[in-house]
Amino acid sequence: MTTTVKNQRSTTRWWALALIATAQFMVIMDTSIIGVALPRMQADLGFTQHNLSWVFNAYVIALGGLLLLGGRLADLFGARRIFGTGWFVLLAGSLVAGLAGSVGVELTGRAIQGVGAALIAPSALTLLMMIFGANPKELTKALALYGAAHAGRVLPACSWAA
Repeated sequence: MTTTVKNQRSTTRWWALALIATAQFMVIMDTSIIGVALPRMQADLGFTQHNLSWVFNAYVIALGGLLLLGGRLADLFGARRIFGTGWFVLLAGSLVAGLAGSVGVELTGRAIQGVGAALIAPSALTLLMMIFGANPKELTKALALYGAAHAGRVLPACSWAA
């Protein structure tokens, strides 16, 4: 194999890691960023103080409840396919939640986001192991970057590793 092909393959793998780490960042961000928007949602959509917590809970319950199913689907249909489907579902849920005009639509959007995250999380880790599992040194770097994704250090760390 020529050096140019090896370099292209290596670069592609690190770009894949950047996408996988971004997915991890999105899954974590969706659970934590909602606190900033809650007061505005309460005013705009008419949430009561009692049902305001469901904006957070709809996402977390869907994510936690379907995480094992997401892993099993990745086993059955392929991690890459489920990862892509998860991104599509997460983006669709974000669109629904962002355009919501009522409490029910907002909660539905948040639950759809949780379903997408439940598809993304296990398939992302599977892809990470498939891409970097053959080289323990690179796997260690990749896992470190994947773990750091929730801290917002994804892109600078990926450029350092490449």
